[in-house]
Amino acid sequence: MADQIQENFRDSIGTINEEGGRNVIYPKKPTGKFTNYRTYVSWFLLAALVISPFIKINGNQFLLFNVLEGKYNIFGQPFWPQDFHLLVLSMLIGIVFIILFTVIFGRIFCGWMCPQTIFMEMVFRKIEFWIEGDRPKQIRLDKQPWNAEKIRKKGTKWFIFFLISFFIANVFLAYFIGSDELLQYITDNPLNHIGTLIKLLVFTMVFFFVFAWFREQVCIIVCPYGRLQGVLLDRKSIVVAYDYKRGEDENGRKKFRKGEDRKDLGHGDCIDCNQCVVVCPTGIDIRNGTQLECVNCTACIDACDEVMVKTGYDPGLIRYASEDNITKGEKFVFNTRIKAYSAVLTILVGVLVTLLFLRSDIEATILRLPGQMFTTTETSVKNIYNFKLINKTVKDLEKVNIKLISHEGEVTIVGGESHVSKGSLTDGMMFIEIDKKDLKKSKEKLKIGIYADGKLIETTTTNFPGPMIIK
Repeated sequence: MADQIQENFRDSIGTINEEGGRNVIYPKKPTGKFTNYRTYVSWFLLAALVISPFIKINGNQFLLFNVLEGKYNIFGQPFWPQDFHLLVLSMLIGIVFIILFTVIFGRIFCGWMCPQTIFMEMVFRKIEFWIEGDRPKQIRLDKQPWNAEKIRKKGTKWFIFFLISFFIANVFLAYFIGSDELLQYITDNPLNHIGTLIKLLVFTMVFFFVFAWFREQVCIIVCPYGRLQGVLLDRKSIVVAYDYKRGEDENGRKKFRKGEDRKDLGHGDCIDCNQCVVVCPTGIDIRNGTQLECVNCTACIDACDEVMVKTGYDPGLIRYASEDNITKGEKFVFNTRIKAYSAVLTILVGVLVTLLFLRSDIEATILRLPGQMFTTTETSVKNIYNFKLINKTVKDLEKVNIKLISHEGEVTIVGGESHVSKGSLTDGMMFIEIDKKDLKKSKEKLKIGIYADGKLIETTTTNFPGPMIIK
């Protein structure tokens, strides 16, 4: 019965009260070593997020995901829908990488790299602390009636939240339509782009809703990653964990009393100060063990270490550790599952690198003009074709010509040699004429070469129909 009562916390989540209403979380402002490390990492990731769409490499945006127009730039290298398999493979690598990290280090991605956590804890929450104060002041402010002080503080906070949400929406828009087009919209009359402005405001309100009200519910209710922990974690996974053997001992926790010998009394090092609970941004008690709400943000580690130092105990009561490390004192080892994930990840990365090296600089498609028959003369057969050339490089291709490789014949491009700008598509029409004596079948496969400045850069094939060959 005692064990059942102890496990009752797993039947509900910390953000829902007994009546089924919202239990608002007021986390205490965290301080400490891990908080400082996470702040530095967050600054770097935030800077990378904001400036990436505005960095140009050889004129190409560093990161671009223009789904509507089928334009993608990854690290300044243009990709096209024809390279979709590379994008899918990259996403698979990312998923396996996150799974591998979860198996080894638990939900470390959520606490250190997830945009939701970084924006919430390192941007919006810091502004809230600055305007409303720490946990006790926030609770007191929410309970007091709507007077001038509350209106001023809440209004200022929400106004700043809206401005930041609008800024975030603009940054994300730059990833999808391009930074040049975004800057043009900003400098132009907004009424000329009313549709884009409405979409921008919709996304702004979504961000505002998430960070001003929904908050930790995203991690607990919406994001499925926390639920995957039950499948991915084992006793050897390193997570933010409470050392219950040290903290509880034989007779459990006990409030700190100066000069008291806790070991003689059978009590552990946990003085039940509750600081690990009040500092948690998802409202859980880490002493209950690994829970889906825990995002491994390390705030409880810093809070506990601070209390341990003040009371004269060793830090590390809450730390990065595995279940086996706490119960058996075992150190981390690479088990079979980690080796298997590592092998799969290595293979996928190898395949991706190979495909990137084999990726052609230009994508050529040559197809016969629909509905057109071949034409013949006394000595030759002629067909008309549409061609499309996609330049995947970061440099312009000059004097692009098309020639036959497999057969003797003549290729005539309507308008002459083509010019294919970097990261762009060029199409046109051309005629292929071959002597009848060189045709052995009524439908032959031609091998065609694409040349730029006289150098062969790509080959492709197409069909060449002609009159029935009678032997």
